[in-house]
Amino acid sequence: MAKRDIVMKKPKDTRGALRRLLRYLGPWKYVIAGVLGLSLISNLLNLWGPSLAGSAIREAAAGPGRVNFEAVGRYASLMLLCYLGSALLGFAISLSMTVVSRRVARNMRQDVFSKLMRLPVGYFDRHQAGDIISRVSYDIDVISTCLSTDIVQIMSSLITVVGSLIMMISISLPLSALTLVTVPVAVGYTVHMRKITQPRYSRRSKSYGVLNGFVEEMLSGQKTILAYAYEKRVEERFDSINTDAADAFADAEHYGVTIGPTMTAINNLGLSLIGLLGGVLYFQGHIDLGRISSFVLYSRKFAGPINAIAEIFNELFSALSAAERVFSLLDEEEETADAPDARLLTRIRGDVKAEHVSFGYLPRVTVLHDLNLEAPAGKLIAIVGPTGAGKTTIINLLMRFYDPGSGVIRIDGQEIRTAVRRSVRGAYAMVLQDTWVFRGTIFENIAYGRENATMEEVVAAAKAARIHPFIMRLPQGYDTVITEDGGNISKGQKQLLTIARAMLYDAPMLILDEATSNVDTATEREIQKAMRELMKQKTCFVIAHRLSTIESADQILVLRDGDVAEQGTHRELMDRKGFYYQLYAAQFE
Repeated sequence: MAKRDIVMKKPKDTRGALRRLLRYLGPWKYVIAGVLGLSLISNLLNLWGPSLAGSAIREAAAGPGRVNFEAVGRYASLMLLCYLGSALLGFAISLSMTVVSRRVARNMRQDVFSKLMRLPVGYFDRHQAGDIISRVSYDIDVISTCLSTDIVQIMSSLITVVGSLIMMISISLPLSALTLVTVPVAVGYTVHMRKITQPRYSRRSKSYGVLNGFVEEMLSGQKTILAYAYEKRVEERFDSINTDAADAFADAEHYGVTIGPTMTAINNLGLSLIGLLGGVLYFQGHIDLGRISSFVLYSRKFAGPINAIAEIFNELFSALSAAERVFSLLDEEEETADAPDARLLTRIRGDVKAEHVSFGYLPRVTVLHDLNLEAPAGKLIAIVGPTGAGKTTIINLLMRFYDPGSGVIRIDGQEIRTAVRRSVRGAYAMVLQDTWVFRGTIFENIAYGRENATMEEVVAAAKAARIHPFIMRLPQGYDTVITEDGGNISKGQKQLLTIARAMLYDAPMLILDEATSNVDTATEREIQKAMRELMKQKTCFVIAHRLSTIESADQILVLRDGDVAEQGTHRELMDRKGFYYQLYAAQFE
């Protein structure tokens, strides 16, 4: 996407963003100082070229028999060396700033990613993954591009404008005054057209975003579209969105394409006026042809950067706005530090108690009300209830992803807020409904979290999870590489892999959040048998929607609107014929 297609608001705190950005440039201050020096020399050489060209023309225009060809050759050679030297220095400047910008981007990305690892789960619950990824990738790329190109352009433009103006005034004050009249016209036109075109470019970008999003959504749902014979309506919807995008593009380009020719016309008008006035001054004997030629070249160098400076500053504002988004992430409040006297949980038996726990994700919106829970070591505790009852919230509190608003949770009698957070989380193995696998071998995915796991241990876990036969049918077996997000295996197979991972992880407690939702009933029962055998003397918390899968649980906690409606074994709850009985009957009607 071209830069001009991206319209960002002016940053709210320009100075603050710039100041923090300069801190990242601090380690490279000597390189940047050298770049400034090289830029000055490069532009001075570039500015010397027109003067040498004028001198060569002056010698060549001396008339027949009076031309000093040696002087013309000398001036031409010096001019060639100036431009060549300026180009080589420009290459060195660009290369240096590219290296600096990439290093700054690398350091910034490292800081952002490290920050993400220290943020609480609540941050990821409040922000979309796409927005976070955009800050890590796109926003930092915008900053990097600005550092590598825009800063060099600003330095070069300022030197060129000031140097060209000085040289033009030294050549002819009347011609300089004429140039200063036409330049404001060009700048004013550029600013005026930017106000007209920016909203249109913004609309064009948004319309293409809608178009791309629609195409991505339809491609991902292609099977559903075919199954419901919805192709015709999808085509009609695409035609409407595509037409809007084409209209937005045409509207933006209608005005955008006029800027270049109009600016060329203004610049040519300025050159015409310079030529006209220069001719008058020449015939009056106030200036010679060489000086007129030099002035024309300097006027071109003077006008070009001025026309570009407004655009460069717009891009700077875009980079500073991107920097603000990155810095706002870096300023996010991290997870509360462990208490100074926090202790590690060691020799965990797995006795878990929650006493009068209340919690809400938002102020004055309570999700759990006065929760009391007792899970003896080695027992299977099932948590059931309708959607939104607070099942996953209990898991978040047990794992210390959040801390209770009131009440306490204890493990083996120790209040978890007095324990080191990583030791609390390390006490649990977890299998979620939304499975997560990464690009790597099947062995690496199962052994994740268990350092130095042997092949025998991984195979034993895979057999217990009933996925070993599938793995052995693969060409490379346990060395088979899983693609991004497990694209080359089924959802059920991904779930079995994560179950094997949890079995291998040496933790005294286990959390299963709808962990068998993507496997068939027969496989599910086999997995449960294996897990019960492997997890003797381990406390297990299971969130289940299929109530038939937790009939053998030692304790069932029935939630309703954030309250514990009932508690007991399956037989006890069925005999009471209360809320659990209604849920169970509803699934088997």
